[in-house]
Amino acid sequence: MTERLVIVGAGMASGRMLEELSERAPGEWDVTLFGAEPHGNYNRIMLSPLLAGETTFDEIVTHDADWYRAHAVTCRFGETVTRIDRARKVVVGARGEVPYDKLVIATGSASVRIPVQGNDLPGVVGFRDLADVETMLATAQHPGARAVVIGGGLLGLEAAAALNARGMKVTVLHLMGHLMERQLDASAAYLLQKELEARGIRVLCNAHTQAILGEGRAEAVLTEDGALHPADLVVMAAGIRPETRLAVDAGLRVERGIVVDDHLTTSDPDILALGECAEHSGVVYGLVAPLYDMAVVAARNLAGEAASFAAPEVSTRLKVSAVDLFSAGDLEAGEGAEEIVFRDPARGVYKKLVLRNDRITGILMYGDVSDSAWFFDRLKTGQSIAEMRDVLILGPAGRGAGIDPLAAVAAMPDDAEICGCNGICKGQIVAAIRAGANDLAAVRAATRASASCGGCSGLVEQVLAVTLGDAYAAAEPAGICGCTNLGHDEIRRLIRARELKSIPAVMQEAGWTTSCGCATCRPALNYYLLAEWPLEYRDDPQSRFVNERNHANIQKDGTYSVVPRMWGGITTPAELRAIADAAEKYDVPTIHVTGGQRIDLLGVKRDDLPAIWSDLNAAGLVSGHAYAKGLRTVKTCVGANFCRFGTQDSTGLGIRLEKILWGAWTPHKVKLAVSGCPRNCAEATCKDVGIICTDAGYEVGVAGAAGLELKQTELLAKVTTEQDVIDLTAAFIQLYRENAAYLERPYKWVARVGLDWVRARVVEDAAARKALIERFETSQSVYRADPWARQAQPGMQPVKWAPLADLTLEAAE
Repeated sequence: MTERLVIVGAGMASGRMLEELSERAPGEWDVTLFGAEPHGNYNRIMLSPLLAGETTFDEIVTHDADWYRAHAVTCRFGETVTRIDRARKVVVGARGEVPYDKLVIATGSASVRIPVQGNDLPGVVGFRDLADVETMLATAQHPGARAVVIGGGLLGLEAAAALNARGMKVTVLHLMGHLMERQLDASAAYLLQKELEARGIRVLCNAHTQAILGEGRAEAVLTEDGALHPADLVVMAAGIRPETRLAVDAGLRVERGIVVDDHLTTSDPDILALGECAEHSGVVYGLVAPLYDMAVVAARNLAGEAASFAAPEVSTRLKVSAVDLFSAGDLEAGEGAEEIVFRDPARGVYKKLVLRNDRITGILMYGDVSDSAWFFDRLKTGQSIAEMRDVLILGPAGRGAGIDPLAAVAAMPDDAEICGCNGICKGQIVAAIRAGANDLAAVRAATRASASCGGCSGLVEQVLAVTLGDAYAAAEPAGICGCTNLGHDEIRRLIRARELKSIPAVMQEAGWTTSCGCATCRPALNYYLLAEWPLEYRDDPQSRFVNERNHANIQKDGTYSVVPRMWGGITTPAELRAIADAAEKYDVPTIHVTGGQRIDLLGVKRDDLPAIWSDLNAAGLVSGHAYAKGLRTVKTCVGANFCRFGTQDSTGLGIRLEKILWGAWTPHKVKLAVSGCPRNCAEATCKDVGIICTDAGYEVGVAGAAGLELKQTELLAKVTTEQDVIDLTAAFIQLYRENAAYLERPYKWVARVGLDWVRARVVEDAAARKALIERFETSQSVYRADPWARQAQPGMQPVKWAPLADLTLEAAE
């Protein structure tokens, strides 16, 4: 007797199962197929090309009416299943009941509608089926139509690219820091974002959707920063959720999805589940390859064979025209893992392999995926790559090179391009070497190979080694760290020239040899980007040293030092009481008066840092930034207000300077002092900036030092007004910020560039000085904030540069 098989869900997984079942057990099952859509199975992977106009619906249909008829499948399309009666073994549809001996649930998934106001307005769609595509196409027909895609994952970007191809103005809002964070690292995501933006798609990461606004239909998306993004269409692509309602109502075991065993059987032995609604070993799959594997296993079991589903290795490809991207495995280079990275910025190529125990565990390829199948096969089989580790990144082309990393370079033809930036081939480099260029610098001078981004420097050195043999000895990397051959100045020039505005962008364009940098280069890049683009770049706390991440100086016993700021060394009884109360409350073992005229609370436990600063903030005290690469202190003497030798108000000037410069990030720490007379009680002549008050006005000195090296300041200028002092100091600090290498002290920087060069821009050129001051003020308006303030906003109001009476700062509420 023919058994009855009912399938709920006419998608790709169930379609593949029917194909397999018809081959393995033809005629053994009386099949009824329910589908909520009014048509049968079609290739949902091709919805993106369909939306983009690259194919038609007829071309993506996999099973038409003739196929179902030929295989004796009773189709109940356009009919929703309302419930499953397990006791009676009946499926209840909108048009009646159907009994079953075996039931397969393949209901797939639904788009996640993020819980914000307006998420149910007309014009808000997901991207899961043909109806969604038809809605999008109808909107795209209107000239000048605008779309906002919420979600920068695989589906969201495919929708964005397709709508863009249809002529819509598209904005992508992505919650995370970079696109496709589950499949890509930051470097590959940067390349992808760059490509999408080149097509006219606006991409905003770290964008938190707050509401969808509109009267009667969607008109705009509001983000958490208050920005409005006009939209005639809103595509919700923020994730998918397994469609499990029927299973839950039927009392089946459901967690993230419908729980199945290795045979794809649910908690009811007569009910199977497969596809995006099923959960196997804690995993819900959303890619087609594992879903097809499930379909085959289910069909074999229904045909009476013994078959088990095993968790497969899966890979991802982006279906966007002219974008080549492949991702597979685990891309996290955690403990016990290592990376091999290849970059070719000129061609937009980036490749990364993650290895563990001489086996490939992660693959990421952008721009050139020609070897992806070869790498993926080794990932799936777990084949050891130990013998070809040094040439592995070359793929099958390097396999014959064995364990000699230079063999692949030696095998390159003379017309092989080495330097993509300048179009220099191997033959030109070899000719230059034979003409006498015997090191990297000489080759660079003779051919320009590696002179631009530096990404090919390692390859040029290999050509040198192959050509010169034992006569060549590679020098140590000349860059800021082992990740790059570029120096600090070269990196800063690259950031400006190419308008690079993220760490991954710099690493990709400059040809970093690692995917994410190291503890030396990441803090430097973070600072350079912050200094160059204060209005656009977001500070990356993870790219700062531990003290700056914790906003306190770690001590040798693991406790921390807390230093409240005392403007110009001046305090009040109320501030002293607050400090004393905090010291008692948090059992601070040591209280130290520093040489910078402040009080240091030593021995604070890390867990107590937020609480102690909350108390100090409440008393009006802000961070002294004693840990920072920034302004530390402005030391003053009492000056003319009290001292009989004082010539000017050194205390007042010091306080004004500190309140203007407070919170300014710099390449290294900066200390100032203002002495009220030439007797120099505030020790101004050994500071980074030191002001000596005189009867005639003020002498502004720079580039002093009093640490491992002792150096007296050099005279920058003599001026007559406090405003002149403030302007010169701010201009000098900004010039230092924009030109010094990270961790280069002001006195070393001045020695390198020359005081005359500094004086020409800060003192002699009024227009240049004004521009420096304006850029400094812009940066301060963005980044000046007490790190311990409860509100994520500047802790002080913006500074007004004139008149002096306005140079007062009030704490933000």
